[in-house]
Amino acid sequence: MEVRVVEKDQMLLVGLSFFGDPFKSSAGWTEENEIGRLWVRFMAFLENQGARIQHIKEHEVSYEVHIEHAETQEKGEYEVFVGLEVEQLQDLPVELLVKVLPPTTYAVFTLQGEEITSDWHQMIHRDWLPESGYRIAYDYAIERYDPRFKGLDRIAESVLEVYIPVAGAGS
Repeated sequence: MEVRVVEKDQMLLVGLSFFGDPFKSSAGWTEENEIGRLWVRFMAFLENQGARIQHIKEHEVSYEVHIEHAETQEKGEYEVFVGLEVEQLQDLPVELLVKVLPPTTYAVFTLQGEEITSDWHQMIHRDWLPESGYRIAYDYAIERYDPRFKGLDRIAESVLEVYIPVAGAGS
């Protein structure tokens, strides 16, 4: 797992969201759980109405954002948002939600092949973070899907970037 630290400006994301236990019906990387069903819904929206979304920053890049809430630790429930980055919010379809992510520093983890379906979240929080001198800045994580991600059926050939918002230990 390769790691680099980058500064990013505010991100404007438009897409769809789910709140709850996304693995209640099925665990792992599958279209049978709530995350998979969310992606299916979003991809169908893009296919049928994607032309209605203006000012897309990168057409071949999509995002999955996991947002922790008060219920996350207690009940295992959190928000999952999937969407695209736009340069500005203008004439958005009413069906879509907006997430405005603050400018911040991110630790970017590049995962390849089987690392993608591993317990990378635990490795980051248990192993990398305590040794890094950083702490979590915000309670969310971003998965960035670009053309290097080949799909669930081709995980061995795929690359995925995970962005974790961090701040210096003294900040």
